Amino acid sequence: MVQFLLVRPGSTDFDEQRRIKGNLDIPLSDSGKTQVAGIVAQLHDTPIDFLYASPTRCAQQTAEALAADRRVRFKTLDDLENLDHGLWQGKRIDEVKTSQPKVFRQLQDHPETVCPPQGEPVGSAIDRVRGVIAKLIRKHRDVTVALVVPEPLASLVRALLLQAEIADLWKAECEGGGWELIEVPAEKVALAS
Repeated sequence: MVQFLLVRPGSTDFDEQRRIKGNLDIPLSDSGKTQVAGIVAQLHDTPIDFLYASPTRCAQQTAEALAADRRVRFKTLDDLENLDHGLWQGKRIDEVKTSQPKVFRQLQDHPETVCPPQGEPVGSAIDRVRGVIAKLIRKHRDVTVALVVPEPLASLVRALLLQAEIADLWKAECEGGGWELIEVPAEKVALAS
C-alpha cells in the first residue's frame, strides 16, 4: 500500500479574488502563509517519506515549509504543473460564467471534454497526471508520499487516486490550504507495476 498525502498550497491573492490562476506563477498571500503554517503544524507528526511539488511558486513555498519542518528535501515534478487555463488566466470565475455560460457548465458536468481558449485540454491534463501517479506508485511501496499540488490539478489527482468522478473544477479552483491522506490499495499498486 502507498499513502498519498495530497496537500493544497496556501491561497494566493488570485484565489482570494476568485481569479483563475491556472499555471501562473503566483506566490502565497499573507493568509496563504498562515494556512501553510497551520498545515505544517497539523502534519508535524505525520510521517512523510517522499515529498514532491508542482513547479508553481505557491506549491514551492508550501513544500519548502513542509520540508523544513521535517528536514527532508522535496523534488519538483514538472508534470504536476497546474492546468493551463490559457486566456481564462487572470479572469474572475464569474467573468467566464457570464461570458461563456455553456463552457462554464460543461466544465462542471464533463470537465474532461473542455479546453480553455489557448489552454490545455482538461483531458490532456488528466493523462499527464495519470502518468505521474503511475510512476510514483511503481517507484514507492509501503511509504507515505506527499504531493503539493494547487487546484484545480489537485482535484484531478484526488479523482485519479480514488478512482472517482472529477468534482466541479470551478468550485475547487480557488480553494487553498488543506490536505487529505489517500491510501492506494495493494491491488492498485500491483496494477501499476
